[in-house]
Amino acid sequence: MDDLFTQFTFLSDLSLRDKSFDPATIEDLMRLFEIEAYKSWAAAELDFRAEAEAAEAEADRAEAYLDSVMEDAMEEFRRFEEEMDRMAKEEMEGLVETAEKARRMGNLMEKAATVASKKYIEAAVNSATASMKSAWKGLSSHKVHPS
Repeated sequence: MDDLFTQFTFLSDLSLRDKSFDPATIEDLMRLFEIEAYKSWAAAELDFRAEAEAAEAEADRAEAYLDSVMEDAMEEFRRFEEEMDRMAKEEMEGLVETAEKARRMGNLMEKAATVASKKYIEAAVNSATASMKSAWKGLSSHKVHPS
């Protein structure tokens, strides 16, 4: 393109000095400018398409990488969730077991309290019966208690 500008400058100067200068010479040069401009445009278009394809390929690669990373993250989340579920289940089973032990202990304590209260009542009834028998014996023998 620089050579064409140099030639155009030369022909312009020549046309100013030479009255018999043929303007068709500049028209031929203008056609060369047009051809050179078209070649530059075509080269730029090819470069643009190549860069666009490279950018699209890079975007596809980045998308595939992002998909891979997201899948890895989701897999890690699933494993974490399964571990949390397993731990929660173990903790729940432990709490249920503890509650069952507490329930059984409560039942045993209730039975023990029931047995103890029945023995206490039985002892109280026996004591009252013995006192009544002793009192009846004393009344029937007409003995007076020394106190």
